[in-house]
Formats: sequence, structure tokens, C-alpha cells
Amino acid sequence: MKQHTGATRAEARAAKIEVMRACLWVAALAGAALWAVDAPGGATVSGKLIVHPAGPAVVETQDHRQIVLEGDESTSKVLADQRLNGFEVEARGRFTSPDHFLIDPFYTHGLMARKDGKLKLISYYCSVCNIRSYTPGPCVCCQRETTLELRDPNQH
Repeated sequence: MKQHTGATRAEARAAKIEVMRACLWVAALAGAALWAVDAPGGATVSGKLIVHPAGPAVVETQDHRQIVLEGDESTSKVLADQRLNGFEVEARGRFTSPDHFLIDPFYTHGLMARKDGKLKLISYYCSVCNIRSYTPGPCVCCQRETTLELRDPNQH
């Protein structure tokens, strides 16, 4: 017969709690690190958008520096749209190197075009179906090509 069973169980329980506490801290730190990587940046680049058919889009700044623009899947589709070639744009995000800029996630509207001196949302519209989209391509309903429209950010 073991009389120290109660004390051993208490010690085992305390050890288990300490391990769980350590795991919780590791998970919290990992989550914070992931959040920091995906958090929107605080930098802005602006200039003329140059869309290359076989390469990444770049923005040419006023001082004639060319900065490669990168983004999530939806932003990349917009950056590949030849209709935007030559537009003045502004991108919010962060630099991943001196000549590479990662645009904030698509849902934050991190890429905007300038028209008549004002920043505009980049959108695509089908006048047949009256459907607006925020990525280029055919209309989801009739499959006709959508028209590029720059809209006031406050307009829904």
C-alpha cells in the first residue's frame, strides 16, 4: 500500500498545470508574431503604375525610383490589369526590401488610383447586369468583360 498517493497526485497535477501554462504562453507568443507579420503596414508609396505583361507591376516614384509592388491574390489581379498602366496610384503597406513593397490586404483598400487629384477606389462594373466587382475579369453573371471604374471611396 502506498500512502503517498495523494501527495504524488497533487505534484503531478501541479506539474501538468505548469506544462499547460508554458504551452499557453508559447501559443500566445506565436499568435502575436503571426499577427505582426499580417498587420497592415504604415508606409505609403505613390507614383506612376507600370504594368509589365510578363513581370511584376512597379510604381515609378517622383524621383524615378522603380519599386516592385506585391500583394495578396486579389491585389495581384488588379496590379496585372493593363487598363491601369500609367495611372497615378498610392499604395499602403510596408517595404520588404528597399525596392519591394508589400501592399496591405485587399479588404483594406491598400491600393488606390488618383484621378483629378483625388484618391479613388479601383472597381470593375458590368452595365448589363449592374454588378460591381473589385477585381478585373468577366462579369460573374453574363461573363462579359467588366469596365474599369474609379470611384469615390465614400460612395457605395
